[in-house]
Amino acid sequence: MTAFTPLASLFGGALIGLSAVLLMAFHGRIAGMTGILTGVIPPLARDWSWRAAFLAGAIVAPALLLASGGIEIGFESPVPAPWLVIGGLIVGVGVYFGSGCTSGHGVCGLARFSPRSLVATLVFMAATFATVFVVRHLLGGF
Repeated sequence: MTAFTPLASLFGGALIGLSAVLLMAFHGRIAGMTGILTGVIPPLARDWSWRAAFLAGAIVAPALLLASGGIEIGFESPVPAPWLVIGGLIVGVGVYFGSGCTSGHGVCGLARFSPRSLVATLVFMAATFATVFVVRHLLGGF
């Protein structure tokens, strides 16, 4: 079971929302991580510089927290590494066919009242609920 951290979660969610709003306000772009990432993989997008800065911030910020001391970002998974890789590949296929990821549809698309993003987010959530139910209750795993 994970720790209950309502204040840290609220603060983190507010920062995600703020970054999405600022990216839209200053660059007219949606903060979908998949779209951002594909712009820095060759062939590079014309606007690759802000994408690289966004991704660098997503990597550097946790590193700075760790370096500042006193903050531990723990990661434990009862799931074996090969299963995590397989799950990541399945998510990648879903992102491709869903025309975006959970951050693009769930955070930005819903905020713009996009019907397509609402459907995509409902499908993401339904698939998540079904997967957890099957793995935990029918297969008795993790």
